Amino acid sequence: MIPPPYLLYLGDSQDELSVKTSRGVAHWRPDWALGEHRGPLCNVTLGLPHLGFAEAVSRGAKTLIIGVANAGGFLGPRIVADAVAALEAGLNVASGLHERLSEHPEIVAAAERNGLALFDVREPPKKLSVGNGRPRAGRRLLTVGTDCSVGKMYTTLALEREMRARGLAADFRATGQTGIFIAQSGVPIDAVVADFISGGIEMISPARHDGGWDLIEGQGSLFHPSYAGVSLGLLHGAQPDAIVLCDEPRRPHMRGIPDRTLPGLQECLEANLVAASLTNPGVTAVGIALNTSKLAPSEARRLCDETAARFNLPCQDPVSMGVDQIVDRVLQCFEKSPQDQSVGL
Repeated sequence: MIPPPYLLYLGDSQDELSVKTSRGVAHWRPDWALGEHRGPLCNVTLGLPHLGFAEAVSRGAKTLIIGVANAGGFLGPRIVADAVAALEAGLNVASGLHERLSEHPEIVAAAERNGLALFDVREPPKKLSVGNGRPRAGRRLLTVGTDCSVGKMYTTLALEREMRARGLAADFRATGQTGIFIAQSGVPIDAVVADFISGGIEMISPARHDGGWDLIEGQGSLFHPSYAGVSLGLLHGAQPDAIVLCDEPRRPHMRGIPDRTLPGLQECLEANLVAASLTNPGVTAVGIALNTSKLAPSEARRLCDETAARFNLPCQDPVSMGVDQIVDRVLQCFEKSPQDQSVGL
């Protein structure tokens, strides 16, 4: 376990998406989020106390979370220097970037010198098997998206919270760095060698015989040229019984690709159902989750209502509206046709 409480690192971030890891931890684990550390050029905030490294230690912080995201997932000189400074002040350091803390001798030396730990959560398990696609016991739900960073993790965690509040067995299965920080377990699926992506998901969502649900965090989008391979492997490994489509209305283009627009909801939903049917021909859509954080409340409600009517599926913003209607649909679709838990069929 990465020792809490945390100081969340924002660095010199210039936009909200670049601090999505820190923001996710602050939202879902507020009791672990002691404060934030911003660089001199940073123009975003989580609304937490701004703390220096020594001050954070004096207030009880145990770990600095490098909670920033950038194209390529590199550390860079500034982050490396700050990681060393945090270690010298007495903080463990955890990072979800592709470039490992352990690849920098000065960071490793500072950790050893101060008797502290480094956590590279983007490091996949050493031994993974290729996926086999064989049916396995239990129920699974996967969130899918029209693009990156449209709310798949938030939706999955909201579904877990709602299901557990109803007394259902439900477990969030993390596939990205932020989710792993929150759940303290999972597989960073975008760091797995391509041949083993579906096998990695089969590993974190094995057969279960308690009648419960594995709620699997989606990644990327089948329509994003950079990340579609990960999204497809996830669909095949998850063998989802149910999918929830996530979208951010009014987003002007694919993240990082200004000349490529997002797919339509119908097009995206159909493509995901077709791809998922390779390993679960019975897959069904159970809802649509919209990230309406940039819309006025009245417009958000109207859009959700219109989308629900158009697709005959519940449509909600998981943060501002909850996911009770989506969970209702899950139960309507599956509670009357229980899966044979003994053979996985």
